[in-house]
Amino acid sequence: MKKFAFLLIPFLLFPLHTNANETKVTKELKAAIIIDDFGGGTGGVRDFLEGQIPITAAVMPFTENSKAHAEWAHKNGFEVMVHLPMEPKRGKRSWLGPKPITVDLSKEEVRQRVEEAIKSVPYAVGLNNHMGSRAVEDEEIVRTIVEVAKEKNLFIIDSGTSPGTKFPEIAKELGVPLLKRDVFLDDISSSSYVRKQMIRLAKITEIKGRGIAIGHVGVTGKVCSVGIFQSTDEFKRRNIKIVPISELFAGELTQKHLVP
Repeated sequence: MKKFAFLLIPFLLFPLHTNANETKVTKELKAAIIIDDFGGGTGGVRDFLEGQIPITAAVMPFTENSKAHAEWAHKNGFEVMVHLPMEPKRGKRSWLGPKPITVDLSKEEVRQRVEEAIKSVPYAVGLNNHMGSRAVEDEEIVRTIVEVAKEKNLFIIDSGTSPGTKFPEIAKELGVPLLKRDVFLDDISSSSYVRKQMIRLAKITEIKGRGIAIGHVGVTGKVCSVGIFQSTDEFKRRNIKIVPISELFAGELTQKHLVP
């Protein structure tokens, strides 16, 4: 009996099974919401810029309100980006606003417009494309944009308007931090649809650990803001934190990227 008791001692000291909850490390889930068309649209502007959700404000350059909206966003602690207008395959040219990046421009003209766009949006720490399904597929145009972004220490968010986009490969080649949009929130103008898309963002974030959604001010601004604000409790329930876009880069950004 003594021999058997001796053999049991190791098992008592070192149990065969451990509780999974004791060893599981919980990964922090983060989602970013970029709101496009500041500087141009008016619907929802005040809702977002005076709200409590840390959206990232993507500001159209060369508009009457570009500077004012960028300064307003920065003053209230929101991250600012340049929402760079680029030529689409479909859609009205008027939707692009002044000085868009079009495929008929020379490399020098593209560079000049990108540099001027950045100057017209104070406090910008990154850029994303407004429309651009045609221009983002043009390697020379995209290379020029990425080169300027690198010189200005800006990160890039590919809005995902074309599966043929050249942004990811060229940004990787030139060492410019880049992420891509996962969800459009308001391609249908309905707050219930926005809530549905927010749930989609939450599910993507739970799978990937991070997620990026894009909404808009302007025509859909009000329904977009309502749908987002109504979804905050669900994100809290799922333990997903809504953060400025720069927080999703997981150490890829240096301090120079974050000081406009």
